[in-house]
Amino acid sequence: MKVLVINCGSSSIKYQLFDMEREEILAKGIVDRIGIEGSFIKHQSRGENHVIEVPMPDHEVGIKHVLELLTHEIYGVIESLSEITAVGHRVVHGGEYFSDSVLIDDRVIKAIEECSSFAPLHNPPNLMGIKAAMHVLPGVPQVAVFDTAFHQTMPKHAYIYGLPYEYYERHRIRRYGFHGTSHYYVAHRTAELAGRPIEELKIITCHLGNGSSLAAVMNGRCVDTSLGFGTTTGVLMGTRTGDVDPVALLHIMEKEGLSPKQISDLIHKQSGIKGLSGVSNDLRDVERAAEEGNERARLTLEVLCYGVAKYIGAYAAAMNGVDVISFTAGIGENSPLVRAKVCSRLTFLGVHLDEKANEKAFRGVEGFITTPDSRVKVAVVPTNEELVIARDTKRLVESRR
Repeated sequence: MKVLVINCGSSSIKYQLFDMEREEILAKGIVDRIGIEGSFIKHQSRGENHVIEVPMPDHEVGIKHVLELLTHEIYGVIESLSEITAVGHRVVHGGEYFSDSVLIDDRVIKAIEECSSFAPLHNPPNLMGIKAAMHVLPGVPQVAVFDTAFHQTMPKHAYIYGLPYEYYERHRIRRYGFHGTSHYYVAHRTAELAGRPIEELKIITCHLGNGSSLAAVMNGRCVDTSLGFGTTTGVLMGTRTGDVDPVALLHIMEKEGLSPKQISDLIHKQSGIKGLSGVSNDLRDVERAAEEGNERARLTLEVLCYGVAKYIGAYAAAMNGVDVISFTAGIGENSPLVRAKVCSRLTFLGVHLDEKANEKAFRGVEGFITTPDSRVKVAVVPTNEELVIARDTKRLVESRR
């Protein structure tokens, strides 16, 4: 079975073609600058990289070009489109409609449209990709895999806010959480590395990147997560605030005369690592600046690591214990400094860092970074959201046969 995985943004399409017999990536790439002058495709197949400049007025044309590349006599990896068994789509928000991935039909499309008000920057382009793929590949099963689905197992006391209850009833204002496919993959892979069934484990997954979230996973089910109704709560992120008192935002609005749109830009695009450090939203730049004596860069690192450790402590309390903590995503996988600073605050849990193992764990390295006598193990697990989408797509297509 060959599964095409698609992740559509407002002006881009990321894609990977999997051979699910071996879970092997046959080709992958990105269509960029859709609807913008200078559009192009970066395509990787057979160990070679290709850049093709081609006009791309919309997502449907972009997907057509992807399919042409996959069957191309030089760049291609399949002989015909009939070899594509199914298409899996990343969809950011499924609201309370979906607690699992689903085969796409008219009902599913309608529900995704209704959730677009929750994720206005993401769901509409996700839908464009779905509709374009359905049109270009008629009759091929299409599957939606939701970032929010894994978190739908949270108990009500973990996801409800302290607002008047009618806002939940009328508008479904609650904690949803994101990065669900990443947390799902990392939690299950962590259990495999630990050699124990996930149903017996209490795991905290730390997805740390330009966007970050932590999740408490007890017996294979998410019971809490740090992102909420939107994508700004929790720990410090690239340009997003993390936790901030909403009254402070109201105060800034009043004092600076800012509009709701300007406040939204402030909390989503001007804050976080970038706003606090004054250096960059890229933590590598901030780490270098801190080494050179930049005090704001040093403070930014401390705020980030303190916040991660604080959430780990909270989630250990939420699950009444923890067996394994896993770091993943761009920062989690590639910053030994952040992992070391976080773990230095977790000795009360019995965490003992293996400094050499921690220094070696970056750029795709997987494994434990704690000493054998560490009561709570800490792991680095490179995430693989695309593989989760491909596996779910395969599972759902096979289940209907």
